[in-house]
Amino acid sequence: MWVTDECKNSFMEMKWKKGHRFIVFKIDEGSRLVTVDKVGGPGEGYDELAASLPEDDCRYAVFDFDFVTVDNCRKSKIFFIAWAPTASRIRAKILYATSKDGLRRVLEGISYEVQATDPTEMGIDVIKDRAK
Repeated sequence: MWVTDECKNSFMEMKWKKGHRFIVFKIDEGSRLVTVDKVGGPGEGYDELAASLPEDDCRYAVFDFDFVTVDNCRKSKIFFIAWAPTASRIRAKILYATSKDGLRRVLEGISYEVQATDPTEMGIDVIKDRAK
């Protein structure tokens, strides 16, 4: 499994330049490459990320979550989401599960990881609770 330069570059642009709010990655099963599937602009939010994940196929996503602490400090944490819906094929679930660590190693600076099989497991409330 190989991670394309586009994945690395998009992530660095999100992390340092705040050029993206989220990035969705997919694995091309033929070439075994991890590629960028969708990029969410700085004005897009968590709802747009959730809507961009397919109901019947696996994906990886990173989300730049901005929040304010109880001390009134602005913070930002990057979440890695492993999306494997129950309706996806077994082969896809295995491929994504075994390839996840390779992608995570390339994307330095991820604060938290969420694994989800349905939208309730990765709702914005889950993200907020983890970021505290």
